[in-house]
Amino acid sequence: MDDGGARRTADAPGDGRLEKLAPGMPIVYGGDRIARVSPELAAAFQPGDRLIVVQETGALLRVPAAEQVLAQAAVGRALCAFHALAAVSDDAISAFFEAFAANLESDAAWAEIAAANAADVARAKGRGRSATRLETTAAMRGDMAAGLRAWGRAEAGRNRVIERIDHDGWSVEQAAAPLGVVGFVFEGRPNVFADAAGVIRSGNTVAFRIGSDALATAQAIVRAALAPALAATGLPEGAAVLLESAEHAAGWAMFSDPRLALAVARGSGPAVAQLGAIARQAGTPVSLHGTGGAWLVAAADADPDRLYAAVFHSLDRKVCNTLNVCCVAREAAPALVPAVLAAVQQAGERRKGAKLHAVGDAFDLLPAAWRDARVPVVRAEGVREEPRVERLAEADLGREWEWEETPELTLALVNDAAHAAALFNRYSPRFAASLVSADPAAHERFYAAVDAPFVGDGFTRWVDGQYALNRPELGLSNWQGGRLFARGGVLSGDGVFTVRARARQSDLHLDRAGVPTPPRSTGS
Repeated sequence: MDDGGARRTADAPGDGRLEKLAPGMPIVYGGDRIARVSPELAAAFQPGDRLIVVQETGALLRVPAAEQVLAQAAVGRALCAFHALAAVSDDAISAFFEAFAANLESDAAWAEIAAANAADVARAKGRGRSATRLETTAAMRGDMAAGLRAWGRAEAGRNRVIERIDHDGWSVEQAAAPLGVVGFVFEGRPNVFADAAGVIRSGNTVAFRIGSDALATAQAIVRAALAPALAATGLPEGAAVLLESAEHAAGWAMFSDPRLALAVARGSGPAVAQLGAIARQAGTPVSLHGTGGAWLVAAADADPDRLYAAVFHSLDRKVCNTLNVCCVAREAAPALVPAVLAAVQQAGERRKGAKLHAVGDAFDLLPAAWRDARVPVVRAEGVREEPRVERLAEADLGREWEWEETPELTLALVNDAAHAAALFNRYSPRFAASLVSADPAAHERFYAAVDAPFVGDGFTRWVDGQYALNRPELGLSNWQGGRLFARGGVLSGDGVFTVRARARQSDLHLDRAGVPTPPRSTGS
């Protein structure tokens, strides 16, 4: 049983292996709480399996022996490659990114990838799952190649001097250095390959698992583009290792491996939170990109045209930074809500219809043409007819609308921007917020009040590493679990490093107590 990070010596009392579980068996977690083994878990558990006890929640997770072996081997290969990468030149690393991009642009390679992706998409749709972000497109292909070339052109981060302090007779340099193996678990989005590979730029290696829906696509990218690029440029083959398993247990096993230097997870909120808990209890720092959904607040003095544009341009597609909740100042609602509705209407025409959820008195303010209508809504399982507007409780303001082709968002009326900030801090995942107001002082108050790593004054879709910072992102982090220590909400490949200190001494007589160097004795 994995006890959440405790290590015992081989001769410790009670040392042994967990060979079986019994229904109802008590398992201690969190120091003073008890979880009990279910009959299903007891029946499935076999000798050689591992039991991971999530100390934060008491979840009991079975890792089959085969998945454990697979994960350990993947991290081991990446760790060996990390040490080998130290001898590889920065020019060779730059050449790898160019070769990877060129392979993606090869029609022969892309035909293999596209065929695998078509099969993945068909399987996903057959299971009633969303394929919106799974399907490879010409635009995705171009963006992946562009992202890789951006890493190839980026400044090499290894041994970059961050700071130099000069003293009398000596100096100290603080320099960036590679961190180690990055464990990466992400959703079924093939384009994330370019993001994950970015850690190689700064001398790190990566072991990653992709969502099961995209596994065949990922395997084809490795065969046709990634592996040939590593081989052609002299990089170790384990510099980027795909965990070839469709089982969630493989990701659990990888994140419980203490050899990881950093664990990065992207995907659905509960799954990401669980992966983060597993990594933390193994002693590994984490970067989590789970629940998203941006908020936009219209103050009483908001310009309706600016509000209209901000809403419209925040609903072009569903990703984490898509507008999810729009709060409008109650006193100006008769003038501002029509601008919101017009933008939502236009966003629906750009996509395939639109759906609204209204909190409290926001519902009563809507025209009958909205309140009484029924519209087709595209869901993962197909097109369904639903009310155009549904009532929503205030307690559900934190719900993220995972729409497919039909833009979907929540509308709420607030007393003022301070009220909206309080609701954001209470209910949202504390991710991204924008304020539309003509008052500079109001923006400063909002910035100080809202607990979010990303704050703007217009459309919400700017929150993106590539778009905003010209760097492909490994992940975007919210502040749902607290503010981040010494870094921003965008984790990029060149942000994965440690810092080493190096002293250079010119005065050989340095002594902390000021004692001079005594004469060297020549006698015995």
